[in-house]
Amino acid sequence: MTLPAILLLSGIILLGAYLLYGKYVFEKFNINDKNQTPSHQYKDGVDYVPSKPIVVLGHHFASIAGAGPIVGPIIAVTFGWIPAIIWILVGGIFFGAVHDLGSMIASMRNQGKSIGTIIKNNIGYKGKQLFMIFSFSTLILVIAVFADIIAKTFINNPGVASASILFIGLAVVFGTVNKFVADKKSLFIIISIIGVALMYYFVYLGMQIPFALNYELWLYILLAYAFIASVTPVSLLLQPRDYLNSFLLYGLIIFATIGIFYANPEIKMDTQVNITSENLGYLFPVLFVTIACGAISGFHSLVASGTTSKQIDKEGDAKVVGFGGMLIESFLAIISVAAVIILSREEYASSLSLKGPVTMFSDGLGSMMATLGIPEQMAVSFVALTVSAFALTTLDTCTRLARFTLQEYFEGAENPVGKQLSGNRYLSTGIVVVLSILLIRSGGFTTLWPIFGSANQLLAALALLAIAVWLININVNATFVLIPMFFMFTVTLTSLGIFAWKNFQEEAYVLSIIAAILFVLSIILIILAKKSLEQKPPIPEIGNSFK
Repeated sequence: MTLPAILLLSGIILLGAYLLYGKYVFEKFNINDKNQTPSHQYKDGVDYVPSKPIVVLGHHFASIAGAGPIVGPIIAVTFGWIPAIIWILVGGIFFGAVHDLGSMIASMRNQGKSIGTIIKNNIGYKGKQLFMIFSFSTLILVIAVFADIIAKTFINNPGVASASILFIGLAVVFGTVNKFVADKKSLFIIISIIGVALMYYFVYLGMQIPFALNYELWLYILLAYAFIASVTPVSLLLQPRDYLNSFLLYGLIIFATIGIFYANPEIKMDTQVNITSENLGYLFPVLFVTIACGAISGFHSLVASGTTSKQIDKEGDAKVVGFGGMLIESFLAIISVAAVIILSREEYASSLSLKGPVTMFSDGLGSMMATLGIPEQMAVSFVALTVSAFALTTLDTCTRLARFTLQEYFEGAENPVGKQLSGNRYLSTGIVVVLSILLIRSGGFTTLWPIFGSANQLLAALALLAIAVWLININVNATFVLIPMFFMFTVTLTSLGIFAWKNFQEEAYVLSIIAAILFVLSIILIILAKKSLEQKPPIPEIGNSFK
């Protein structure tokens, strides 16, 4: 099979899944535009802001994508490109899309609150607090790691820093103008075209005016930006920046697809399936943990139930944003695999070791895009900049999500400190930023990062658990959620067990203990969920009832 044929077949499968399986899932969730969404019910102009579906899709897609659907699939090709593609398609359709949409709808039916609150309402208060501590700790780790990555990227490539600063300025102007445009569709289209054109121009301009600072300064600037992006109205900075940035990824996908069809490069990699890898371990569970965002990722549930659910204008918009957004990401993951299977197995192994996944992705797609007449160096730089731009999106979105998590944890607290943390977004964001700085300064984030893959997929399993219990409690057959849930628990518990034992043998006791704690946490939440189902009979959903 040729590379264009693989891409075409994958696209047809994903589109068909949206139209066919998507329809079944939409009916199971009883998505109804007559239901009032949290963005209208709790509209505050800061976090709850009803927005156009294309804008929310841009925010959501930019937030969940990042480098995840690029790095994970490329590393997973170690086990063979055929199992990688199969899991991307099967996982994206039956696991990831259901997980993302389910998290979004469950949140919208629970005042736009996070998975933690859904756990509290359906499993119990203890379950909520445990989940909140876990998700908050994970978000602080992600903020620290990405602040470090972006600061180093800006040092190594000052042009990316310049372009990123220009993007932020453009986003603020776009967000301000968009407020005055309101519901005038034609004017919105015009400012979108101008905004996207300027953004692509700023890619070029940024490279011409590199902006260089030292690591320490970039670190504090980035976290100051993350603070501002977390407390300002979502429609002023975060949402328009993500919306405009999403067109970088759309452009990347379009140019890459055309380039692959036009170049029709030979697939040099063999079809061998490796059950084990010396560096990674066994295909099960490593493949399913490594591909992550390309098929299913727990981080998506935090975004879907955190920022996105508060911006959905009508429930029907969640179809394309939640279910459709995941399938687009799966297609990007297929493109990532395509970018490296034009290499032989030996060339792939060597490049993965020496260059890393992002450079391999940039070089592979850049060479194919160059066949369209685009200078190869420019094409490679464009791909690399696109990936870097989305790292900044992950940073600011995670800061806002961590703020939501901290506020929800103390929601209903009667003591003065708890009330302040729950009600004051400036104080809660300040704590998030300070904790992130402390983790960076300690250097502990480099020690903890290896466990993120397993922790991320555990988040997915726990989100599916919360969605399943919620559905069962409101008399809905949750089999389509339970099957992915059981599989993801099997994957994550196996992965955590292996990870704990391996690090114990290597005397990396901190990682071993953390893995064991996460293993126990998941068991406790499963037991709490089982007890909650045994203790209370199914009840009809209040407000937005299912048929």
